[in-house]
Amino acid sequence: MYLIVGLGNPEEDYSRTRHNMGFEVINKISMKYNISVNKSKFNSLYGTGVIEGEKVILVKPQTFMNLSGEAIIEFVKFYKIDLNKLIIIYDDIDTNPGIIRVRKMGGPGTHNGMKSVVNMLKTDAFPRVRVGIGMPERKSNLINYVIGHINEEEYSELLKGVDKAEKAVAEILKNGIEISMNKYNNI
Repeated sequence: MYLIVGLGNPEEDYSRTRHNMGFEVINKISMKYNISVNKSKFNSLYGTGVIEGEKVILVKPQTFMNLSGEAIIEFVKFYKIDLNKLIIIYDDIDTNPGIIRVRKMGGPGTHNGMKSVVNMLKTDAFPRVRVGIGMPERKSNLINYVIGHINEEEYSELLKGVDKAEKAVAEILKNGIEISMNKYNNI
């Protein structure tokens, strides 16, 4: 069983922000594979289903970004998820909009949600899909940049990355992370 988690912030005010790309990918996956993400457990919304012949749990933590690890660790423990079957999806300022990066493991960088996940799991050895959102012109505006609302044109560009991320996750489930990395990294 795979645990597929999209990071984001739960309130409506954050729904169309760069920081919620993880939620956007979960929404895309849930629509494509007809998996309702409407049950509540461990301070998260979740749903179960099958993708590419694999049982999956789709999760959107409702803890706010900086506490995401608290929800994820509960799912990992309860369902006894092997960490190579945990996939975290989140926004990445170091990658341009419309581009994704698939990784087997790696540090959290400046992403506070990923810092929480790594801290709670006590490892960074788990797969992730990073959805590019680009960098603000001035780093001093980083918080406003990631949680600020975006116009239709930019949202449309970000959704290209969301589409690729959904396909990359399906590729991981079907053929493994190496093939997904080779197929989707930096395209």
